[in-house]
Amino acid sequence: MEQPVKVMSTLAVELALTSALLPAWRGTGRDVDVEWSPTGVLIDRVRAGERGDVLIAIDEPIAELVEQGILRAGSVRPVARAGFGLGAKRGAPRPDISTPERFRAVLVSARSVAYSLTGASGIHFQDVMRRLGITETVGAKATAIHAGFTADRVIAGEADLAVQQISELMSIDGIDIVGPFPAPYQKHTDFSAAIFSDSGSPSAAEALVEHLSGERAGEVYSRSGLLSRIGSAA
Repeated sequence: MEQPVKVMSTLAVELALTSALLPAWRGTGRDVDVEWSPTGVLIDRVRAGERGDVLIAIDEPIAELVEQGILRAGSVRPVARAGFGLGAKRGAPRPDISTPERFRAVLVSARSVAYSLTGASGIHFQDVMRRLGITETVGAKATAIHAGFTADRVIAGEADLAVQQISELMSIDGIDIVGPFPAPYQKHTDFSAAIFSDSGSPSAAEALVEHLSGERAGEVYSRSGLLSRIGSAA
């Protein structure tokens, strides 16, 4: 029996993979075992010696791991680009955050804003609060989590708004997208898939990466709150 391909993946692509791409892969008779975490957590685990067959993460640390020989040179395939946004409980009012001024006012007036301390969105949001001059007012009443889906805190009633990649907010049932961060506070994050140099199932890993970076995959990313990067240079 062929061993499942072990994937270490960022949460940003979970909706796209679980909704369509992984079921299609399993439909061919092949299995896959995925561990989901924010990129920061994933990279720390890899640097501590943990390995798998495929890594899906932000481009910059993937490039560093290629240079270190941990990921196979030439195996990197761009998959998607994510943007940051706010989510609210389904049915709750969706305030206008289309301008920096309105965005700031909404954050200040919220009872609590949930963000992740280890995710790219939360790290960026802390910089956004600093730039907007609201670290003390908004940060003091924020619901900060170590990792995971911030929208869960909104569903639980602990926060009014959740900050995360739009694709991650869409992963939680019962959440509406308020909107993307307005310029100049928006920041896009690029994600790629790559194969570990010491993968125990290199052929299956190659096939999976091809599956995740094919034309049909691009359509799935596009309807899952992401921008497709299929065909772009690694």
